[in-house]
Amino acid sequence: MTDEQQPEFRWAPLPPKPSNTGRIWLIVGLIVAALVIVGVLLFLFLPRGDAPEPGATRTPSPSPSATSSASPTPTATPTPTATPDPPVQTEAPPVADPSVAAFRSQVGPRLQDAAQGLDIIAGSSGQDAVSIVDTLQEDAQRIADTPPPSSINSPWNDGLFAYSQKLTDLRSALTAGSNTSAALDDVRAALQTLNGLVGL
Repeated sequence: MTDEQQPEFRWAPLPPKPSNTGRIWLIVGLIVAALVIVGVLLFLFLPRGDAPEPGATRTPSPSPSATSSASPTPTATPTPTATPDPPVQTEAPPVADPSVAAFRSQVGPRLQDAAQGLDIIAGSSGQDAVSIVDTLQEDAQRIADTPPPSSINSPWNDGLFAYSQKLTDLRSALTAGSNTSAALDDVRAALQTLNGLVGL
């Protein structure tokens, strides 16, 4: 049996590790520089209005009393400097009182048409006469929408109500086919009262 040659083991010194001292100091320096920058920014941008001036005496803040805690005084809110909106008018402006002449010029044409319509009704009958009465009732409603002068307000409203009522009675007589002469005379009399109030 032959002896095999055993390999020889030799201990060699390990190479020295590279020094990390420079890298560590670089990291430390960057951290210190970042802290310095943060400190400078905080110093520049933080408000210092409440800080007392050097040499100024500091007055102690009053301690809250029992009355102030029970009823705190409301803080005044700043008044807005914007231009205020114009006030909104909630009520309609009063209507000017018209003169009798101006009122006559407004309602006179319809009153004159009513007189002509009554003449036509006297010479006709049936549905033709009923349609004319309907037209006169519509004209009476339009006349009622026109405010009269205060000097004739009460008699005018009473006379216009009576005229409208007489037109309704005339229409009922025409629809029933009965004699319409009395109802027609009542409408003419009520219309004449209105004409007299406005001077027609």
